[in-house]
Amino acid sequence: MHVSLREVTAETVRSVADLTVNDAQKHFVASNAFSLAQALFSEEAWYRAIYNGESPVGFVMLYDETLRSNPPANPKVTLWRSMVDANCQRQGVGTAALKLIIDHVRSQGFSSLTTSYVPGPGCPEGFYLRNGFRPTGGVEDGETIMELLLTA
Repeated sequence: MHVSLREVTAETVRSVADLTVNDAQKHFVASNAFSLAQALFSEEAWYRAIYNGESPVGFVMLYDETLRSNPPANPKVTLWRSMVDANCQRQGVGTAALKLIIDHVRSQGFSSLTTSYVPGPGCPEGFYLRNGFRPTGGVEDGETIMELLLTA
């Protein structure tokens, strides 16, 4: 398995938009087509397709305040979207992609990465806990907020 993060291009956008989670997970994450549309109108959006070898298998999007034309004094970064296609789950792709995201965020000088999830059966809480995220105690729009400290 060789997982990488690649820019979405005119040639790859349809294959990325066609990726989907299984039916039981669809209420946990927006479709890639919707996420790509949001990215067009958000200067904070940093997004990539997840590839395994030469095949697109997922999508990630960060909300990165350093991308603003006038970034705040103490910018934050959040894992806004993350999905692996239903046919490629439980193969280590999500964990490998998350490590690449963490490396990217760390390389940008951030000391933490936040994310959130909708609670419920089949939610990604266990995945995030296994990868070092911890609940902050915060809830926003019904989503539980988690944080990963990126120190050393």
